[in-house]
Amino acid sequence: MTKTKNEFGRELTASMLTQFTTTIVIFTVALIATVLIVFFIGHSIVWHEGSLYRFLHFFDENKTAVVFIVWFVGFLLILYDYWRKTIRYIEDVVEGSKALLLPGEDLIRLPAVLKEVEDRMNQIKYDVLRSERVAKEAEQRKNDLIVYLAHDLKTPLTSVIGYLSLLDEAPDMPQEQKAKYIGITLEKAYRLEHLINEFFEITRFNLQAITLNRKKINLPLMFEQMADEFYPMLAPQGKQIVVNVPDGLTLWGDGDKLARVFNNIIKNAIAYSYDDSIIEISAVEQEEKVVITFVNRGNPISPQKLDTIFEKFYRLDASRSSKTGGAGLGLAIAKEIVTAHDGEISVQSSDEQTVFTVILPALRKP
Repeated sequence: MTKTKNEFGRELTASMLTQFTTTIVIFTVALIATVLIVFFIGHSIVWHEGSLYRFLHFFDENKTAVVFIVWFVGFLLILYDYWRKTIRYIEDVVEGSKALLLPGEDLIRLPAVLKEVEDRMNQIKYDVLRSERVAKEAEQRKNDLIVYLAHDLKTPLTSVIGYLSLLDEAPDMPQEQKAKYIGITLEKAYRLEHLINEFFEITRFNLQAITLNRKKINLPLMFEQMADEFYPMLAPQGKQIVVNVPDGLTLWGDGDKLARVFNNIIKNAIAYSYDDSIIEISAVEQEEKVVITFVNRGNPISPQKLDTIFEKFYRLDASRSSKTGGAGLGLAIAKEIVTAHDGEISVQSSDEQTVFTVILPALRKP
C-alpha cells in the first residue's frame, strides 16, 4: 500500500506541475499581451499633462522592472494557490488510499482534476476485492473438499471394520464366504489408501515447488505405454485409446511430470466418456511447438465449468462420486506442470465431444 501511495503521489505531483507550468505560461503570455496593448494604445493617443500621463510616462521609462515585478507577484500568487490545491488534493488521495482497505464495493470519489488517479484507485480496489473473493472461493472449495474426503474416508473405513468384525466373530465361516468378505475388505482398504494419498497430495501441491529434470522424451512410445497401462480401466467399459502420433516425435522436458499431466487428462477422459467409445490421442509439430490433443466423446462440459476446470480443488463431478471424484487437483497440477515447461493447456467442449489441448516446446537443448 505504501508503494501505491507513493505512485499516486508522483502522479499527483506530475499532474499539478504540468497544470502549474501551463498556468504560468498563460499568465506570462497574457501579461506580455497586455503590456503591448497598453504600449500601443498609449503611443497612439495625444496625452495632456496629468496624473495618468505621468503614471504612463513612468511605466514607459521603467517598463522592464514594472513588468518583472508584476510577473513575479503573479508567479507567487499562482504558486501559493497551487500549493494550497496540492495539499488539499494530497489529503484527498490519502483518504482515498484508506478507502482501498475498506470492505464493500463503494467507489472512491476524488475531485474532477484527479479523475485519472480516481480511476486507477478504483481499479486497484476492484482488483483487491476480486482477489479476495477468488481466495475465499478457493478456500471454501478446499474446505468443502476436505469435508467430502472425510465423508468418503468414513465410508470404506466403516466397511473394512464391519467385514473384519464379521470375520473375527465367525471363525468357522465357510471358506467361500470368507474369501468374499476378504476380497471386499481388501477393495475398501485400497480405496481408503487412495483417499489418504489424496490428502497428502493436497499438502504437496500447496507446499512443494515444481522443479524439472528435462530429458529427451519419445512421445509416441510414451503414449503407447500409457494406452497399455490404462487397458484394465478401459476394457470393462468397452472403451479404447487410439494413438495418432508420428514416429520420432520428441519433446525436451521432464518425462515423469509430463506423464503425470497426460495421465490426469486420460483419467478424466475415461471417467467422463461414454461406454464403448474411443479416446483419441494425437500430436503434431507446428512451428517448433508440439500440439497434443486428447479427444473423448461424452456429455459436454458447461461453459461455467470450463472456466474453472484448471482451478485447485475443483471437481467436474458435483455428486462427489467415490469412483470418479478425486481431490480436484489433477488438472490444476497438470496446468502447473505445463506452465513450468513454458507450455499451454486448454479445453473445449461441444456436443458429445471434449478436447484437451497441450502445447509444448519441441525438442531443444537446455
